This record gives sequence, structure tokens and C-alpha cells, in this order.
Amino acid sequence: MEKSIKKIVVIGPESTGKSSLCMALAEHFKTIWVKEFAREYLDKTGTGYTYENLYEIALGQIKGEDEGVFKLKATINNTAPLFIDTDLHVIKIWSEFVFNKCDNRILTEITIREYDLYLLCDVDLPWVKDNLREYPDVKVREKLFHYYKEDMVAQKVIWKIIRGSYENRLADAIKFTSDILR
Repeated sequence: MEKSIKKIVVIGPESTGKSSLCMALAEHFKTIWVKEFAREYLDKTGTGYTYENLYEIALGQIKGEDEGVFKLKATINNTAPLFIDTDLHVIKIWSEFVFNKCDNRILTEITIREYDLYLLCDVDLPWVKDNLREYPDVKVREKLFHYYKEDMVAQKVIWKIIRGSYENRLADAIKFTSDILR
């Protein structure tokens, strides 16, 4: 019987260290990670996205996750976890926050896709400006974090809040991931 790949998703508002955490976790566990597709998409198309673009982004994220699982299964270390930088919950919250609605196809995919652990990054790190980030205001970031937390409470997968310094975040994320790998 084939052992399934453990999938750990790192989510949270922008500029909370998700990509850095995924990269560090993948290095620690000697595995791979799936990059956030939205960044790649917006780098190519610009930041003038529409509601319809969010479904395209969701499809790209799904494709990246599926390719990550396939790559990991094909390696000698196919019992290692797969770390995923954001998932469809992020696109759902983004869509609802910006457009006050979310495509039903995204909502349906959220119910279908299976994960083993969510690591929800808190907004307690300083906001770092880049070309794609939109919400530097601390009150907006806290509001978005609350939306993520509500989404986590409403789903069935184990989830943990990650906060503190980069070092503390990584140590906690390693511990939480190790717990589900046992």
C-alpha cells in the first residue's frame, strides 16, 4: 500500500513570512515546496487583476500542488512532507476581501482538496514592501488574519498559529510538522 504524502500548507496575510517559512521547512525536512502561484502570475500580468483572474490563479495553484505531489512521489524520499506556500483558502479570502464574493469553483475545490496541517502565520512581523503587496496598514492586516483564523476554525484539518521571530516560527513549524509525521 502506497503511503500518502503529508501536505502542510502555510497560509496567512501578505508579508507574514510564508515563503521564507516554506523554504526553511523544506530545507530542514530535505524535501520540496510549492511556491505561491499568485506571485508568479502577477509578476507576469501586473497587479491590475480582476475577479475572473482569481480563478485562473486558483487553477495555477492547484496545478503546482499536484505537480509537487507527483515530483515528491517520484523521488527516493517519497515519505517526506510537501510544503505548500498558500492554498485556495488564501484565494478565497483575497477574493472576498477585494470583491465581496468568491467563485463557487474555488469554494468547491476547497472542499475536495486534502491536507494534513495548516500553519497560519500571524501578522506580528513587520510588513515588508514589494511590488505585489497591497495592505501595509496594521489594522487591515489584523482584520485579514481574523478572516484566516475563521476559515481555519470552520474546516476539519489540524491548524496551528505561527508567530514570533523567524527563528521561533521555524522552530514551532518544525515541531508541529514533526508531530503529524509520527
